[in-house]
Amino acid sequence: MLKSKFLFLLSGFLFLLPLLSEAQQLCMVYFKDKQHNEFNPYSYFDAKALERRIHNGLPLDDPSDWPVNEAYMNEVSLMVNEVIIESRWLNAMAVDADDLQINTLRQLPYVLNVEWIEPSEMNMAGYDDYDTSVNTNEAKILEGQLKTLGVDAWQKAGIDGKGLRIAILDVGFDHADKVPAFDHIRNENRLIATHDFTNRKNGEYVYYGNGHGTQVWSCIAGKIGDIQIGLATGAEFLLAKTEKSSEKYSEELYWLAAAEWADKNGADIINSSLGYTGKRYFNWQMDGKTSFVTRAANIAARKGMLVVNAAGNEGSDSWHYVGAPADADSVLSIGGIDPETGYHTSFSSYGPTSDKRMKPNVSAYGHVIAAAPAGLTSTQGTSFASPLVAGFAACAWQTNRSLTNMQLFKEIEKSGSLYPYFDYAHGFGIPQAGHFLNKDEVSTTPTFTVVENEDSIRIVVNKNLSDKNGASQNPEFKAVKGVTTESSGKQEYLYYNIMNKSGVLDSYYVLDVTQPEVVSILRSDFHDGETLNVHFEGYSISVKL
Repeated sequence: MLKSKFLFLLSGFLFLLPLLSEAQQLCMVYFKDKQHNEFNPYSYFDAKALERRIHNGLPLDDPSDWPVNEAYMNEVSLMVNEVIIESRWLNAMAVDADDLQINTLRQLPYVLNVEWIEPSEMNMAGYDDYDTSVNTNEAKILEGQLKTLGVDAWQKAGIDGKGLRIAILDVGFDHADKVPAFDHIRNENRLIATHDFTNRKNGEYVYYGNGHGTQVWSCIAGKIGDIQIGLATGAEFLLAKTEKSSEKYSEELYWLAAAEWADKNGADIINSSLGYTGKRYFNWQMDGKTSFVTRAANIAARKGMLVVNAAGNEGSDSWHYVGAPADADSVLSIGGIDPETGYHTSFSSYGPTSDKRMKPNVSAYGHVIAAAPAGLTSTQGTSFASPLVAGFAACAWQTNRSLTNMQLFKEIEKSGSLYPYFDYAHGFGIPQAGHFLNKDEVSTTPTFTVVENEDSIRIVVNKNLSDKNGASQNPEFKAVKGVTTESSGKQEYLYYNIMNKSGVLDSYYVLDVTQPEVVSILRSDFHDGETLNVHFEGYSISVKL
């Protein structure tokens, strides 16, 4: 049985950070106004950023884009220990200051408010001899991670994300400037810009620290000879380093600054395989509007960018739920699928959000083959499901550039292998290329029948199951292997949930189909007004109870 619980994020490393002293702390200083007379959107923004605004009907001269007042910034910078970032979207500066400095800042006539930022924790998720060898099982995973997302159909249609610009916000891109998986991007000058937001001295240098971002990038666009790792091999890229191991709890601020930079430099899509959860927030704060990074992600979406974020890796841990910014309403949050079973992998975090919105939105392989600094490697985490879907999104958008970011968001949901069925483990399932290339209709041929009588409701599949052994009428989440249909991304499982009158799932199940009558449910187990939703092999139905 799958039931909603709590979350965290990413695979990889967990950085344990020192506590700030009581005297010094990070805070956000908000200003009352801005100066507009020096702002020229045509010289400030990249041409693609202007295109995106025009396409989405957004004003070119919007107050949220005006730079922060330089005189305010100069004066504040002299009064604090360190300036972390400036944010035009929030009309604010993040600074490191002591109590006396904060009190002084509050008295400035142009300061609207000073907000304290609590400590937080980040959860990760010689190249002539670059190792591209994989064993049999790894080769199967590498094939499946793209096949389930329709790589053959995309290739046949000549779709590879060309014309789309993707920003990757991550912990580091160790040796990505030398890894051959990105030679095709470098050789065609499609790496547009890089920036290290964690260290102002480094400027544009991001190729150090951690290889997590290198692996993430490869899952979007990696390619070595005939070995394809990601779908969007024709896209353009922006790389932003927003995490470091000895940071002063400022990673959400770096994320905000990087999102503004991505906007300015014309990004269409942001991939973020990062998240913030229990070391900083309570689960009830995962409401899509509380954390700095969630607020930043929502603003980024309002600027016309599609924000794709990993759902998290705490499905088996105490937190259990998706964190920030995966909790944002306007963020496409991505869950993880186990290639061995074809359904939810145990570590992938669950929805819903604390205000009961569905998360994740869709899913992809959470166990992948990626390009690391030294060679191809097997790795796992929703960190890598997210970039797989970001690459899918670029291909989908290439087929119809007239779509706005949120229209694309909805179409990706509709393309899910389970749609219109959903649950809090898979969302709408694995996105399908056919929805964008063939405009495939959801099957109208019933694959099962719901039989109602006075005492019970039975789900009976319309399929010859004589080749299968065993039976299961017990609605448990069963880990049955070997039934994944990789060519379509659809699995031979029956999914059903029970939804209350508010549209929230009370419970949901995934069953191996071992006999025609899959399950019989007593009516006494239901409450008035609940709905039974069932999905099997492309066919869905809802029954009011």
